Amino acid sequence: MTRSVLVTDYAWPSLDAERRIFADIGVDVVTASTGDEDELAELATHADAILTNWKPVTGRILRQAKRCLTVARYGVGIDNIDVSAATELGIIVTNVPDYCIDEVSDHAFALMLSLNRRIVDFAWQTRSGGWDNKAFGVPHRLRGQTLGLVGFGRIARRVAAKAQPFGLSVLAYSPTLTTDTSDGARVAQSLQELLVSSDIVSLHAPLTEATRHMIGSDQLAMMRPEAMLVNTARSALVEQGALCDALVRGTIAAAGIDVMDEEPPPPDHPLRSTPSVVMTPHAAFYSVESINELQDKTVGNVVQVLGGRVPATVVNPEVLSSPRLRQSGNDRPTA
Repeated sequence: MTRSVLVTDYAWPSLDAERRIFADIGVDVVTASTGDEDELAELATHADAILTNWKPVTGRILRQAKRCLTVARYGVGIDNIDVSAATELGIIVTNVPDYCIDEVSDHAFALMLSLNRRIVDFAWQTRSGGWDNKAFGVPHRLRGQTLGLVGFGRIARRVAAKAQPFGLSVLAYSPTLTTDTSDGARVAQSLQELLVSSDIVSLHAPLTEATRHMIGSDQLAMMRPEAMLVNTARSALVEQGALCDALVRGTIAAAGIDVMDEEPPPPDHPLRSTPSVVMTPHAAFYSVESINELQDKTVGNVVQVLGGRVPATVVNPEVLSSPRLRQSGNDRPTA
């Protein structure tokens, strides 16, 4: 029986790299056309592995995937995969937690600088024939301001390192942080402390049930009127209606956004036309180097599982000791 892997979706020009690597081990690559649940459920019935970027891999799809040994995420977050169902079925789930760290941290910082110096506004003004350096008010000097980082994983730590040469004071909040860090960031004891104390708030938390809409109207009201919010993580960390309202009312000054609830958002979405918003099209992760790295590491995880080995980044390690663990051949995966 010919083995095959199903790719639900991808955000780069081609799957040539995947096809080349899998061909070397006799595995076919099947690509979904729409990536909707019905199509994926049908295609999954013949898949030995599933690779997914943003399309949801639901419990229904996994239950149809009787041959599937692993689901591999092209990325860091795993909120589009039903990990509980995969674990129950004995399917290994992997991700790539250490890619695009430079790209996303650069992008977050670029949004901060654009907002602080009104770069986009000035660019549009001069392009339209204007020349007025006072048109958008007088900005505050970046040095001496406080940057609050919500979540303090690999990307947030890189942002903290890049912030220090600019003279920013870095404050970090995560439930797992209890003492001052070696990255030069002070630790906030609560989200409220961070929001009240920060001039710029940058979100880097994973999306879970606990973090969904962690920034709503109450939290935005805690922020300073001159404060800015930057989100290069997950859209659902922020209640978008509350953010629109806060920007219109002047509760906060500005927002830099790379992720939206619906992508692309409707043309008439209010955040598209709000003057105090700089929006980019989920581009923070994107570079030639990051995509090459992402493809190599995601495919590498799948190759390891299909070869009867444990991949480096298992997000549900409890499945490895489960009696239901699906195996390649007759042996349990080995490290």
